[in-house]
Order: sequence, then structure tokens, then C-alpha cells
Amino acid sequence: MNIKIDLITGFLGSGKTTFIRKYVEYLIKNGERVGILENDYGAVNVDMMLLSDLRGPSCEIEMIAGGCSYDCHLRRFKTKLISMAMSGYTRVIVEPSGIFDTDEFFDLIYDDPLENWYEIGSVITIVDSNIEIKDSDTEYLFSSQLAPAGAIIFTKVGNKRKEDLLAKVNKSLEAIGCTRRIQENEAYLGHHAAFFDSVFQNIMNSGYHSYSFEKKTVMQENNYSSICFMNKMLKKDYLLEISKKLFMDKAYGNVIRIKGFFMEADSWYLMNLTKDSFDVSPIRAGQDVIIVIGENLLEDKIKEVIEK
Repeated sequence: MNIKIDLITGFLGSGKTTFIRKYVEYLIKNGERVGILENDYGAVNVDMMLLSDLRGPSCEIEMIAGGCSYDCHLRRFKTKLISMAMSGYTRVIVEPSGIFDTDEFFDLIYDDPLENWYEIGSVITIVDSNIEIKDSDTEYLFSSQLAPAGAIIFTKVGNKRKEDLLAKVNKSLEAIGCTRRIQENEAYLGHHAAFFDSVFQNIMNSGYHSYSFEKKTVMQENNYSSICFMNKMLKKDYLLEISKKLFMDKAYGNVIRIKGFFMEADSWYLMNLTKDSFDVSPIRAGQDVIIVIGENLLEDKIKEVIEK
């Protein structure tokens, strides 16, 4: 029997890791042995650290190191999935970076020898309800993650209406020439912690779709990158101050997300920031690391700000 493999995708900062935590807890409770494959920009995988307490007899977490060329990444991705096929998992969860072309996933799974071991379970796309699409490359990556999804999960919904959110994502699909229009029964609202078992059952069996649209080589052009800073011992107020500066000033490139951990008053905190969302929350353990993710980043200028 083939291993079910799910792709949990979504643009930077959408809330994939929060969803995966609840989803994996549900799968374990229902007798699955789960392997989580993390792939992120940066030498230190923050999301892998956030999920580390799920490790146990029924769950293991593995990662692909980022920062190499597109072809190199494909080879690492394939090699890791071959290894995981030999590890006794009944379900594998793939969480890629928020900057990810889903064609990469389908091309690998339908290639020899992976097609002999894996069967695609569901493609699940997490959507930040507040996302603003400001350029064609971002719209392409965002929409290409929506097109194949069996289930769409809207996060940070607030008072927004479902019909308005559906209109927003369907407009993006139209913009890339995709004929798909996401229907109400394919989308879910609300906080992940409030999901009942019946909702997770629907999501895990939601499958995926095949729609054509005009392809772009955004990932191969390799405009996206990350810069990692370790052991800088920066404090919350300073981190928030410089983060606002990095987001607002294009002299540093197009900074899309800043995440990591910092310690203050002997306690660890998780920092997960975008231009429109500044989330800082306590966490049991961490590592002094800040990762700046974006497009056409100017490393020397960003270092001047961080290391000032």
C-alpha cells in the first residue's frame, strides 16, 4: 500500500505551521505514523523547531536544507523523499517555504521511483485573509498554490465574510489565466484550534485538482533569498523598530517576512513578522536567530541595520 503524502502550502506568513500542528495531532490520534518534511529558506529551520515537541513514536520531523540552486534543491527534495519512503510512515506531510511552485511537488511524486511508493493524499493551501498582492510574481506564486488545492484554509479572518474572501482568491486565479473558481464547500474559515474532527476528516480526504494556467519560471529565476543572523542578543523593542524600517524601505530590497527567536528577561519569544502583522509570543525554548526573507535582498545594507 502506497504512503499518502500531503502538501501543506501557502504564501509566507499564512499560518502553515499552526495548521500542521493541529492536523498532525489529529492524524496521530487516528493511528497514523507521520513524517513531516520541512523545507524553508535559511540555514536554521524555525518551523522545524516549533514542531519539535511532536516528535515521538508516531511522528518524526526531517528537513531539506535551503539556500542552494533550484536544481540542487530538487535533487535534495527527491533524495529525502526516497529516504522517508523507507522509514515506515503511513503519511508524509510536506511543508515547503511560502515561496514555492507546486509543480515541483507534482513533478517529483509522479517521477520514478517516487510514484511507486507515494500516493498524493491532499493538497491543502493556507491563505492569510489579509494578504495584499502587489506584483505579478507574488500573484503567480500565490495563485499557483491555490489552483491545485483540495482544501483552502483562510486564517486571520476577523470580521471578513467568506464570500468576499472567495472573490479575492478567485480574482487572483483569473489573473494568471486559470479557469478554476474555488467554491464555498472547498474553503474553511476560523482558528485552527476550533476545528472539529469532522472538519479534519474532510480536509485529509479533500484530494487535489489539475488546472492549467500560464506558467512562469519564478523559482528558477531565484530572486528570493534569506539572510540569517545568529547570537545578536537583540531585544523586542529594537527588533520591532528595525523590522518596520526593513519592511517600509525598498533600499533593503523587498522584505516579505522576518521570523526567529529572541530571549528577554530569561524567557524565549517567537517573532513572526510581515509588513501588516507583528506577532510576538512566548515559547518554551528557542535559539537566538533572526531570519529575513524576501526578494532581491541587499545583504550588506540589511546587515548594517541588524548589526548596528
